[in-house]
Amino acid sequence: MMAAGKRPGAGLGIAAAVLAALLAAPAARSDEQPVTVVLDQARLMKLPDRVATLVIGNPLIADAALQPGGHVVLTGKGYGTTNLMALDRSGNVLMERTVQVQAPKDTVVVYSGTDRQTYSCTPKCDRRIMLGDSEAGFNLSLSQTTARNTQAQGAAR
Repeated sequence: MMAAGKRPGAGLGIAAAVLAALLAAPAARSDEQPVTVVLDQARLMKLPDRVATLVIGNPLIADAALQPGGHVVLTGKGYGTTNLMALDRSGNVLMERTVQVQAPKDTVVVYSGTDRQTYSCTPKCDRRIMLGDSEAGFNLSLSQTTARNTQAQGAAR
């Protein structure tokens, strides 16, 4: 027999609402802004004391290199959002931050149908190897850059 004023399953609905609210809560504190890094650029960031290990959620988006003096160098590798965790020697999380990798602001994108080519315009516009460009233009720029760098390394020896 049911108690007066109680509906069957009412407690279950409340429990589901509490669980949904907990799952929807952000992992990072709301007063912390994401760390923004520009694609193909590095950013220096101060870490808390006693950091022994850095973890990047998606290393295709960003890379992290622990430096002496309590700093990390974050490098943008691909567009998107990931997270950075700093752990102490016992595995305790000392810090967790969201890392956003964005496109550089000095670029111009040109579309020809579905083909896309990116140019860096500082101050003169030159082709730039950029994620998302058409395969032909990307590969041409990449092969030219690789050949140039190989020649420069050979000349330096």
